[in-house]
Order: sequence, then C-alpha cells, then structure tokens
Amino acid sequence: MLRKRAAIIQGVRRFFDGRGYLEVDTPLLAPDLIPESCLEVFKTTQLPAANSTRQAARDYWLVPSPEIWMKKLIAEHRTDMYQICKCFRNCESWGSSHSPEFTMLEYYTMDADYTDSLGNTEDLFEALASHGGSALAPPFVRWTMDEAFTRLAGFSLTEALKDGTLPGKARGLGLDPPDGASAGDIYNLVFIHAVEPRLPRERPLALLDYPAAVPCLAKLNTGDDGVSVTRQRWELYVRGIELANCYSEETDADAARNFFLSEQEVKNRSAAVPHEVDGDYWKIFLPRKTAEGGESPFPRCSGVALGLDRLIMALTERKTIDGVLPFPMAPLGEKRSERYGE
Repeated sequence: MLRKRAAIIQGVRRFFDGRGYLEVDTPLLAPDLIPESCLEVFKTTQLPAANSTRQAARDYWLVPSPEIWMKKLIAEHRTDMYQICKCFRNCESWGSSHSPEFTMLEYYTMDADYTDSLGNTEDLFEALASHGGSALAPPFVRWTMDEAFTRLAGFSLTEALKDGTLPGKARGLGLDPPDGASAGDIYNLVFIHAVEPRLPRERPLALLDYPAAVPCLAKLNTGDDGVSVTRQRWELYVRGIELANCYSEETDADAARNFFLSEQEVKNRSAAVPHEVDGDYWKIFLPRKTAEGGESPFPRCSGVALGLDRLIMALTERKTIDGVLPFPMAPLGEKRSERYGE
C-alpha cells in the first residue's frame, strides 16, 4: 500500500507538472483563518523560550485547507498552482472515510471557471486510471443540485427556494427543521438526509450549481430575471463519498469582505474552537499596481480541493480510509491499533 500510495501521488505530480502548474508549499500553522461556519479547527499555542522576558505566547491554528495561503500567492504571482499537504478538521464524525488529519490536493487554474476545472479533474482521473478503480473512469455523470433534488427528494430545490416552500418540503420528507432555521440550513438538512444517501454510486458524480443560500467564496449565477439563485460550484462524489469541492473563485473585493463579515459573525456565536480572522484579507482581491503603472485585478480563476486519501482509497478499492493511511488515528476513547493499514 505504501508503494501504491507513493505511485499515485507521483502520478498526481506528473499530471500537474506536465501542464505547467507550479507546486507550492505553504505553512500548516496559521495566525488567522478564513471564517467558514461549516468547519471546526484545531488550535495550538507557541510558547516563549524559558529564558525570555520579552516574548509572549501566541496562538496558531492548523489549516483546514491551504486556501488562505494559496490565494495570497495567486494575488501576487497570478499563475496556475497546486499543493499536496496535510490539513486538519475538528469536531467531525469519525467514520470509514474521514480522518481528522488528512492529505489534501488543492489546485488553481487561471483564466478558468468551474466547468474548466471539472474537465481538468476528469483529465486527472484519466491520467491515474492505470492505478486501478475502473469505476472512476471519466466522463463523470453531471447533475445540477436542482436536478438531484428533483430526482431524489421529489421536488425542485430552485422553485422551493423561490416560493419559500422549502420548510414544508422538508417536513413532507419526515424532517423537522428547527424554528428560525435559514434556507441554507434547511437545504443542508434535506440534502444530508434525503439526497446524499441516494446518490448513484456506479460512476463519479459531479453535483453542480449549489444554491446561493449556502455562503461560500464562489461566484453567483444570475438568471435572466437578474436574481442569483445558484453559485458556480460543484462537488464530486465517488461511490457516494464526497471527494472534491470546486468554485469559480469570487474575485470581487466587496463580495469577499461581506462573506468574511457574515461568516465571522456566525463563527463568533457558534464556534467550538474560535479562531482569529484577518480583517484585511479581502484586500488581496483589490487591483494591484503593475510595473507599467497600470492596475491588474485579481485573476479570474477556479480552484479545486480534493481529498487525496479518499482518492487513493477509491483507486485501490479499499473500504476504509484507514486502509490507505500509514498511521491511522484512533477514534476518541480508543487506543490506536498496532496493525496499521487494515
């Protein structure tokens, strides 16, 4: 398994190096993070030297993804790039496909949108086909999120959001949205309980055009009536397991600032592990002065975050993520097994 894992990672690098992407290496410890209400993080503290009288302790957080650093590099260098690194997510259910520490593949393509990234991801899967997982062969099945709700939950998500009937639709499925739940919360409730478990597993499935009610740094799709009901986002499922998340990246500074403010407000109320947020991060999206004296905007681009352990798990047809980790972590309250990789 160690040899298979190494070969797949080498194959990933060959694919992106061959297309001229720059491999980058960014910190795992961050003094601040992007506020994301759906994620919890790990905290650590740097202590001063024992003989220091001038230094003070400083808090850091383990990155849930390298996005916060990679977008700073994009703002400065405006080039296609990728990274393979460890990431960390706290307070998530322990299961066969999740580890609190995991390996992420994140890649950004300039002058591209989410459909371009989906094609690139199909090309990546084609390049890795020799490593196994015949059911992973492209082309991927492509459904919009509205189509998935129509097929599997029995109603149009777009229409239910427009006419305000989503709470009633959820109750019709036997679900009980809490009082005061937002449209995004109710969407998530229905998706987790009525849609995600029923997604087809025979081929990789890309779910496109997530509802605008779910906040993220993805560009909005605006309809003919001028109303934005979806975002340029997809997630990829392989054998029913979420494998990758992609956006047409939001490049507008005001939109990024508003996202930070709204998500930070939610995190301040509900975070199990509060973290610092860089209040000036949105400024990386402001136009930058060029050597010629003009201004260059943050580039149009699209990014994909892909769980590399899960991809290796699918390619090698292992049933659990522990089967592809050299040193799997034990669930809380249990001792780590002495037999790794089972």
